[in-house]
Amino acid sequence: MTTTDNRPTAELLRPWLVARVAEYTERDPATIDPAAPLSGFGLDSVYALALCGEIEDHLDVTLEPTVIWDHPSVDALVAFLCDLPPGGRS
Repeated sequence: MTTTDNRPTAELLRPWLVARVAEYTERDPATIDPAAPLSGFGLDSVYALALCGEIEDHLDVTLEPTVIWDHPSVDALVAFLCDLPPGGRS
C-alpha cells in the first residue's frame, strides 16, 4: 500500500477507501464513484468518524476528525492522504 518512503499510493488506497465506504453505506463497491461527495452515499457523521479511525489505523497516522468533511470525496481524501508524511498528522 505504500511507496519506499512509506507514503500510501493512490492506486492502492483508492480501492481500499471505496471498499470501506461501500461497507458503511451497504452498497456494491462498483456503485461508489470516487469523485462523488461522500454525503451523497449517505455517509453520516458516525460513519465518517469510524472511517477516519480506520484510516488512522490503516496508515498509522493521526487525523483530525473533520478530515472526511474537509476532503468530501474518495478522490479528494486519497489526494490528501497521499501527501501526508509517514506517521503524519493532519
